[in-house]
Amino acid sequence: MKRKDLYKTEGKNGKVFISALIITGILFAGIALWSGGFFRKNAPKKITETGYEETGLKWKESHEPEENNKSEAGYKRETENASKTETIIALYRDIYKEAVKYPAEIRANTTDSLEETKALIRRLGEYGYTAVDRENQVNMTNPQAVMKFCESAEEGQKAELMLLVLSPFADLTIYQCKTENGTIMIVREDYQWKDESIRQISKISYPADFWEYTAEGYLLFGGTYDSDLNYVLELSEGQDCAALRVLPLDEKCREYGRTYLRSIGYRKNNLFLTDWSEEDFGGLNFYDVFDSLYQIRYEQPVPYEADENLNIKAEYRIPAQEFEAVIMPYFSIDKEELQRRTMYIPEEGVYVYRPRGFYESEYPDIPCPEVTGYLENADGTITLLVNAVYPEEYTAKAFSHKTVIRPLPEGGFQYVSNEMLPSGQEPDLWWHSKRLTKEEWENL
Repeated sequence: MKRKDLYKTEGKNGKVFISALIITGILFAGIALWSGGFFRKNAPKKITETGYEETGLKWKESHEPEENNKSEAGYKRETENASKTETIIALYRDIYKEAVKYPAEIRANTTDSLEETKALIRRLGEYGYTAVDRENQVNMTNPQAVMKFCESAEEGQKAELMLLVLSPFADLTIYQCKTENGTIMIVREDYQWKDESIRQISKISYPADFWEYTAEGYLLFGGTYDSDLNYVLELSEGQDCAALRVLPLDEKCREYGRTYLRSIGYRKNNLFLTDWSEEDFGGLNFYDVFDSLYQIRYEQPVPYEADENLNIKAEYRIPAQEFEAVIMPYFSIDKEELQRRTMYIPEEGVYVYRPRGFYESEYPDIPCPEVTGYLENADGTITLLVNAVYPEEYTAKAFSHKTVIRPLPEGGFQYVSNEMLPSGQEPDLWWHSKRLTKEEWENL
């Protein structure tokens, strides 16, 4: 059973169960795996410039067959794959030094970082590689290789595909995909920069349980792999999943997405998950909005935290000026309306604030908004058409919504409305937790 299946259990009891299970699993794993020598036997491997790997126990040839258990053909394939990987890493190291201005350790995920990612992907494409970034902010290079591989897989033909996927701070994942007789095998290798050197930090392989090229222009794939540690922690196998945009996307769509949507997203708020407008704010939760916008406005988390003791219900009184300074620049709403939709104490001039607690936790892997179209309206507002891309569920369109933005002078903007678009069925927002109502909080 996968962790998300456990999490989908209805009601608070389901969340209590899975949270307690994970915590218990971590404690148990630390004791059991250490006493059993797991960490000593599975020490991280250090790849050296000489082609050897150090396990912490002994030195051995990087590509030496273990106990002659592998067939000659299998050994040959592994050697060829390793050679291809070494070539890519050597090239990537050189390209990185050309393109990146600052060391990965001190770079922030800013516009400079995005431009560096674009430069790295462009250079990899010039060498004939199929490359894209994990967050789908840069058009894929050589996408025709993916299309051809998908056609071969569908027809049961033999084919190979190598995908290079960049993560923030220029870390690299290499997917080696092979298909034959309708079966797809995937080898995933992860590389990370440290001390100006890129090193392999993990390697897994699995048969693809899911592989699809979608109408939205996405490649979705994934599967499960053996993982003793993952099973001890979560009572499940390890799971890998990916959602990579193959078809190019209008750069203005990406710019609008980064500016207006991605900084808030769908985590612990319903700004883009419910219908509302300036005429009727509906079920929009302004406390969740406060949490999200506070971090954007002040570039730091909300200081009003839940108590470390889960049995203590934390409650704060935030001065009206402070609370309204976070909300009102982003909405056309007067103070009286905001006060009616929150817990406001007029005698003290404060808003009662209760931070999200244990029962309002959410599943860690959630969808990501992607703007797929836009309309610049005559009144100066912008209507954005948005799909929720969800790798965990293998979908490029978990649900869709239409969000209207009002740009303001000097880079400011306001959220005008949001409308959930019909898809024939109610969106399954199992990963999302609503903030407790006043009555629910008092009954805890």
